[in-house]
This record gives sequence, C-alpha cells and structure tokens, in this order.
Amino acid sequence: MAEDTEKKSAAERASDLTDRAASLSDDVLKSVEAGQRSAIDAVRKFVGAVEESLPAHGEDHPSKRNTIVDAALDMADKLVTTQYEFIRSVVGSASETLKKQSDAKTGDDQ
Repeated sequence: MAEDTEKKSAAERASDLTDRAASLSDDVLKSVEAGQRSAIDAVRKFVGAVEESLPAHGEDHPSKRNTIVDAALDMADKLVTTQYEFIRSVVGSASETLKKQSDAKTGDDQ
C-alpha cells in the first residue's frame, strides 16, 4: 500500500509537469516584461539626457540629437528583440525537456 502512495499515476505526473510548465511560463513572461520595462526606462533616461545636452535645431534639419535618439531607439529595439528570441528559445527547450521527461515516465509505466 505504501508503494502505491509513493508512486504517482501517469495522469498525476502529467498534471505535475503541466503545472511546472505553466509556472515556468508565468515566470518567463514576468521576466520578459521586467526586461522590456527596464529597456524602455533606460531609453527614456537616455533621451532625457540627450535633450538636456544637445539643443534641438529647426524641424527642417535633422540634428545630431535626432540621430543619437534614433540610434538609441534602434539599439533598444534590437535588445528587446534579442531578449524575446532568447526567451522563446528557453521556453522551447524547456517544453521539449518536459515532453521527453513525460514520455520517459509514461514509457516506464508500460
């Protein structure tokens, strides 16, 4: 009887894996959101510093300030895109690992 309570059914193990995957997904999403907020905050601070340091020119002529701000926005966009691709890769790898573990445990029951 003790052996029965120690061993979980395949359905219970699958449920546990699903719960762990959902928790991992929530954690990853929170991490991505925090990273994106940090990137946006950093760009805001940078743009503020540029605006204080370099005066704006007329609308007709692009200024160094505009060039610098555009470069900063491009950099931030690339950082967020890279972070997204990395997180997507991590989630994909975790999903594959969980699937393999589930398949291996299900195979052990047979």
